[in-house]
Amino acid sequence: MDKVFAGKKVGLALGGGGARGMAHIGVIKALEAAAIPIHAVAGTSVGALVGGWYALHGEVDSLADVVLGIKKRDMISSLNFYLRRDGMLFKNPAIEETVKDKIKNKQLKDCVMPFAAVATDVKSGEKVIIESGSLYEAIQASSAVPFVFKPASVGGRLLMDGGFVDPIPADVVKSMGADFVIAVDVTRDWTDISGGLPGLMDIPKMVDKVMEAIEYQIARDQLGAADIILHPAVIPFSWLDFYRSEEIIEAGARETRRNISKICRKAGYPPMPKSTFAKFIDFLSRD
Repeated sequence: MDKVFAGKKVGLALGGGGARGMAHIGVIKALEAAAIPIHAVAGTSVGALVGGWYALHGEVDSLADVVLGIKKRDMISSLNFYLRRDGMLFKNPAIEETVKDKIKNKQLKDCVMPFAAVATDVKSGEKVIIESGSLYEAIQASSAVPFVFKPASVGGRLLMDGGFVDPIPADVVKSMGADFVIAVDVTRDWTDISGGLPGLMDIPKMVDKVMEAIEYQIARDQLGAADIILHPAVIPFSWLDFYRSEEIIEAGARETRRNISKICRKAGYPPMPKSTFAKFIDFLSRD
């Protein structure tokens, strides 16, 4: 009789970071390839988009197909993005409409696994955990970056980006019943934001850095609920580098594969059998 492995309930906490959040797709794909089941997901900002998509469809390949088709010519310039304040990321609105059409009429109760999006109450500054209602509204609220996107009205509350209260919601997915929490941090480490007043062309870069600084400080103090934290190598990418999604997705997959043995061991799942080539590399790497 085959041995039955009763692993822990795995929860995924996906952080915000604009285009760098496409690394979440790679993380999920690598976990699936290693037969690590995901039982619950919580996300903030772009983490809510990827997490909500995965929780609804049970896969991220279809989302990857959309973002991998984005070219540099599809992107609005970073300066126009911040000055327009209409929430448009792409010159071609069909890109955003394609994503919206897949989720706009769905409710969180339609998800195949528990999902929660984290947002910030504009009036009180409180953390709001959205676990019911419209999936699209939950993602929209969690991703409503101030001065760029309009706050979203959900359940009678005006909500904005959840990065101000819980950038990587490991605590949330823990409260949803996860025994083993994998947190994915796609923020950068502290960045130097000194150097005097920025010029007009530097405003997008400065806003990006300020957001990173805020999220970095908050996340650093709130990741105690995570059992393992993945740090995909996404520092070279900017908030709007969606046209580089192939590289970013691979960064997420690569970081997950690097930690997969540890995840399997700690979560109680059997490691995937190694290929002959991988065994040969291990042999060459022995002390």
